[in-house]
Amino acid sequence: MADPAATTGSPCGVPVPAGLTVLSGPSGVGKSTVVQAIRRNCPQVWLSVSVTTRRPRPGELQGREYFFVGEREFEDMAASGQLLEWARFAGNYYGTPREPVAKRLEAGGPGLLELDVVGARQVRLAVPDALLVFLAPPSWDELVRRLTGRETEPPEVIGRRLEAARAELRAESEFDVTLVNTSVKDVCAQLVALMTAQPADQPAE
Repeated sequence: MADPAATTGSPCGVPVPAGLTVLSGPSGVGKSTVVQAIRRNCPQVWLSVSVTTRRPRPGELQGREYFFVGEREFEDMAASGQLLEWARFAGNYYGTPREPVAKRLEAGGPGLLELDVVGARQVRLAVPDALLVFLAPPSWDELVRRLTGRETEPPEVIGRRLEAARAELRAESEFDVTLVNTSVKDVCAQLVALMTAQPADQPAE
């Protein structure tokens, strides 16, 4: 795993914060759990809210986890250039509204996007200086356990996610930093350190 301070360092070796960070990785690795923990504990980190056509899961709220829309509305947003990135995954559309990200970049401060690998690649093209972080599972067996243990999706969807996860794991080398999700608390500390340029063992203020 790369050293967060080294990855975001300036030419003088002084850590500098990342303007826009993308957290990605295979389905089921725990990206949403990490983002939820950051939402609760790190109010200084701005979190982009994606648009999706999938149905809300229990406990999810409109405008918090996602903006839930119909397929026609989503396709209109994509066609009119309102999305920074978008993709169809496991039968549903997912995308990032462009305007809130642009406003955050203008204002400064750490911003975080939670995306799949396809979305991360699109952001790299649109925002070349974004920091891409790959969240990896401790093992393939653990990833399978997490995906099959959700009990929120039918077997055919789980099968598609497992197939996609194999391909997504092969994309790790395209990212700037890899964090292994053995502990949500540790990953959050490391991720916030990357975004704010503070040591990983120093709580965010």
